[in-house]
Amino acid sequence: MAEQKEFLRKPEWLKTKINTNKSYSGLKKLMRENRLNTVCEEARCPNIYECWSERKTATFMILGSICTRACRFCAVNTGRPNELDWGEPERVADSVEIMQLKHVVVTAVARDDLDDGGAAVFAETVRAIRRKVPGCTIEILPSDMKGDYESLKNLMDSEPDIFNHNIETVRRLTKRVRAKATYDRSLELLRRVKEISPNTPTKSSIMVGLGETKEEIIEAMDDLRAHNVDIMTIGQYLQPTKKHMMVDRYYHPDEFNELKEIAMTKGFTHCEAGPLVRSSYHADEQVSQASAQRRIKYMQGVEKQENKEIDFTF
Repeated sequence: MAEQKEFLRKPEWLKTKINTNKSYSGLKKLMRENRLNTVCEEARCPNIYECWSERKTATFMILGSICTRACRFCAVNTGRPNELDWGEPERVADSVEIMQLKHVVVTAVARDDLDDGGAAVFAETVRAIRRKVPGCTIEILPSDMKGDYESLKNLMDSEPDIFNHNIETVRRLTKRVRAKATYDRSLELLRRVKEISPNTPTKSSIMVGLGETKEEIIEAMDDLRAHNVDIMTIGQYLQPTKKHMMVDRYYHPDEFNELKEIAMTKGFTHCEAGPLVRSSYHADEQVSQASAQRRIKYMQGVEKQENKEIDFTF
């Protein structure tokens, strides 16, 4: 993909309304008072006003605000991270409790400077939220932890409700888009989660508009399903600054609808696709649908087991 010489003008469907109401302002103040970071702010999410105003869900970014990787699509600061803050998990839990969230997403900067990639702090954050707000569902979105699967197991011991890890783009573009990450390692991480915890829904996301083809997007869907990923989100890549990769093209909402339909035929339990969709967008709805699917599968398994037992007695 050749770099554009000029910036593409954003189409009408990508324009959002700024809504800095009391709920939004109060949440922003709460984050600053508790010295917390959110991916909503750091990654310049276009849905921040909608999500923060409704206060149904929020995405906390732990392990500091400085990432050890420099992905060409991401606006998060890169450099040498600060020391670990072991008080962070409790502050996140306190904020979840004050906000009365029903669903929370916990993500983090990549911490390649740590042996476990930050898994211990991740796990403690999940446990702290469970203690403070038992009814809140928890989705985690960690890095690939450099393929350290013992650290992954330690993280999964905290029993999150959803495990989310993004492949970000199609196989061909991975080296150019992502730093220190590989397409296959991300897929393997998602596979291992199912191996460790078969009933935990897994989720992944891709951005479009980086120069991929429709066939490559469908190939990515097939790769995710081959690794038993349950939920997929598809959104438009937006260039955060002039230093980042340029947008190759903007997809029309009708194209996103078509991609969603294709994804659902592949067997995903849920697919969120749209120009402004991000990995955590409508995450509370996704976990509800995923939980329903888990209950259905569980009951089907019980019925099969009961039938086997009846057949055995005869």
